[in-house]
Amino acid sequence: MDLSRRTVLTTTAGAAALYATPATSAHAASGPATHARSGPAVRTPADTAQTLRAAADYAIGKLRTVAPGVTAFPVGTKAEKWVYSQNGDWVGGFWPGTLWMAWLYSGDDTFRALALDSARRLAPRQYDTTTHDLGFLFSPSWVTAWRLTGDDTWRTGALRAADSLSRRYNPGGRFIRAWGALDDPNNAGRVIMDTMMNLDLLAFASEQTGDGKYLGIAEQHAKTVQRNFPRPDGSTPHVYDFDPATGAPIGPNTVQGYSPTSCWSRGQAWGVYGFTTIHRRTGNPEFLATARSLADYALGALTPDHIPVWDYRAPQQPYDVKDASAGAIMACGLLDLAAATGRQQYREAALRILTALADTCLTRRSTRAEAVVARCTRNRPAEDGVEISLPYADYYLLEGILRVLRPRDVDRAIDLSSRRPTP
Repeated sequence: MDLSRRTVLTTTAGAAALYATPATSAHAASGPATHARSGPAVRTPADTAQTLRAAADYAIGKLRTVAPGVTAFPVGTKAEKWVYSQNGDWVGGFWPGTLWMAWLYSGDDTFRALALDSARRLAPRQYDTTTHDLGFLFSPSWVTAWRLTGDDTWRTGALRAADSLSRRYNPGGRFIRAWGALDDPNNAGRVIMDTMMNLDLLAFASEQTGDGKYLGIAEQHAKTVQRNFPRPDGSTPHVYDFDPATGAPIGPNTVQGYSPTSCWSRGQAWGVYGFTTIHRRTGNPEFLATARSLADYALGALTPDHIPVWDYRAPQQPYDVKDASAGAIMACGLLDLAAATGRQQYREAALRILTALADTCLTRRSTRAEAVVARCTRNRPAEDGVEISLPYADYYLLEGILRVLRPRDVDRAIDLSSRRPTP
């Protein structure tokens, strides 16, 4: 396979829905169709299931080989080998999360033991007030560990992490600042789309403690993002800056996107997933409408191979480098969105993306690769991690496959239930 930066693969996976979305057909047919372009091949549900099972089997085999030798937290690859962080950086939760997904799929208790051992290494981070990424760190690791083991140690640590995250809330601007220590004036008013994915840790804290302040912070932050980030066409910037003293909006910006007016594909995927999740936790229909708007834009911007380019508005798109991690994240969000809305087209789009990832983005042709998913891009403007593997791509690929093949199992791990009825 040619993995050069400017190659757009023409092989694609078109698939019908594998399992019906739990909604009435009248409801599913009532909305506008999403407009992602279909590829030339159409797969039957059986074909799709076989493709996803083969991808999961490949991932499990790779993890059986690599995981016993992993003693820190993978952050990305160099020459196809994992590069590690000792404290987890912002991605530390994805390695134990991947191991939990592997355990749920395979039943191999080796993965369970490795997941617990890896998660324990994150213990010091529950007190970290310098980052918004505590949801990324603790939701797929400690919250999942508690849900799957019942050991209250994991619940207690996750609640401490939620408390640390809540301290980053700016009540004047009603947002959670992304970066920097609490007393650091730099970036004090910076909000990024990624934080939408960290809000579920706060929802978990309110559910477990009965204290509504955590979910209240999450809901207010989501409303601030909803007011300021989405453009009329449903695209979003990576960053929005606010005056930290007054809370007044300053304007859009970016760090990992092409420009303040572009649309970084992984950020868009975080938005689809994050707004759907906060809708499930609050029942607020406006969050669901925002998730749909962001999803519709992203699906319309997909190239025929169903793998997102790194930025949907970069000048060289659609002939630009890919980010398979954005595809894996968006597929999970679309499956969630299909369940929340009853709109089958979102599920069909998710299956197209997952099968395309399985067909064109796995590391099957390399004997030295330690990751499962290739063709990811971490930070294109900084030329940091272009066409590499990333730990969250592996995690969300397995989460997406389990959402399709083993929905009850994945629900045990990440709780896909709604707190309130969907309107």
